[in-house]
Amino acid sequence: MSKPLTGIHILVTRPSHQAGGLAGKIRAAGGEPCLFPVLEIQDISDPRPLLELIERLDEFYLAIFVSPNAVNKAMSVICAKRALPSDLKIATVGQGTARTLRRFGVSGVIVPAVRFDSEALLDMAELDRINVAGKRIIIFRGDNGRELLGETLRKRGASVEYAECYRRIRPEAEIGPLLAAWTRGEMNGVTVTSSEGLRNLWEMVGDSGRTWLENTPLFVSHERIAGVARKLGFNRVIVTAAGDDGLVAGLQDYFSGHMG
Repeated sequence: MSKPLTGIHILVTRPSHQAGGLAGKIRAAGGEPCLFPVLEIQDISDPRPLLELIERLDEFYLAIFVSPNAVNKAMSVICAKRALPSDLKIATVGQGTARTLRRFGVSGVIVPAVRFDSEALLDMAELDRINVAGKRIIIFRGDNGRELLGETLRKRGASVEYAECYRRIRPEAEIGPLLAAWTRGEMNGVTVTSSEGLRNLWEMVGDSGRTWLENTPLFVSHERIAGVARKLGFNRVIVTAAGDDGLVAGLQDYFSGHMG
């Protein structure tokens, strides 16, 4: 079996509970994943606003879940309190989130077929002005998430409420082992899957690590993250397809042409 990432060390920055899938795929391709979480997902400090919104779910036409974390945190609470209204439409921005919803028994999810972001969801007919004007929509998300979905839907005539169901924080981390790996030449690539995570990584490595970081190939799953990386000064930014499979395919394509 071909092992196109043999001898390649890859930094995996997903939250700890979400890193296993990508790390496993890198190992399966012969690579060596180095886990360095740059986001930590925590429960919200005050659950009362979320509980109040869940009690009022029957008032809404559409519920949007922005991420697998939103599904796991919100649906765990919903399932403990009540059933989803049978006529509540469910939407999400990506296939990974839709798969997480299916694990909670939610099917028939509105989800983009190609691009997986808020812009792609907003392009779908189900969310156009004709379908959402005058309707009430709830968006399950983390604290201080992107405002694009809510702002756009309000412009289309919808009434939008946010249900914040988790917090994202920057972890405390020891960067000594990471700097040592760079010094030994054992850090060939970095994967990042959110703009917030990229900014956290930039802060976490500090001045002593930024020169190493800037000059290590960075693999990101969206052009928006790539734009942040270029502004920070990264020299080699590779945009891959979405999801773990897209990242691994991008890693394989890159290193098959650069490590011969």
